[in-house]
Amino acid sequence: MAETIVRLTPRPSRLSEADFVDRFGDVYEHSPWIAKEAYQLGLGEPQDTPQGLAEVMARVFCAADPERQLGVLRAHPDLAGKAALAGELTRDSSVEQASAGLDQCTPEQFARFQTLNDAYQKRFGFPFIIAVKGLHRGDILDAFAARLEHDLEQERKTAVDQVNRIALLRLCDRVG
Repeated sequence: MAETIVRLTPRPSRLSEADFVDRFGDVYEHSPWIAKEAYQLGLGEPQDTPQGLAEVMARVFCAADPERQLGVLRAHPDLAGKAALAGELTRDSSVEQASAGLDQCTPEQFARFQTLNDAYQKRFGFPFIIAVKGLHRGDILDAFAARLEHDLEQERKTAVDQVNRIALLRLCDRVG
């Protein structure tokens, strides 16, 4: 039996650069430059799938200079943070945080998130980033506390990996 190939709609390889960036420029939080540079590498049928497009976009992000990567990390919101309370999250971030129940924290959980957000930001200089899809508040809080024990290099690599995972999950959600 033939394997079913799941494609993005519209197919990225058939879009103009402007349409591609318009459609996929928000996959990496507030960083349309990644979509633009991915497009400029040349897209073909393999990039018409979520996995294929995620791979080329991750290559662009991972090849970026450290300051540019840091800008992407810093573009992510705190989990259960002030932006969420103020309704200032992107649509994707809002849906992702709600899927993990972060919009339903108890006052104690919310306070713990704030304490961990502050400690993490102070230690690493960017927000805690984790692909929350499929996780619960407790899982996230446990990962938060554990990752505060990382050194800067280890945590930065983990954050970059998580950003790439978030991008893949966002692309999977856009399958037509």
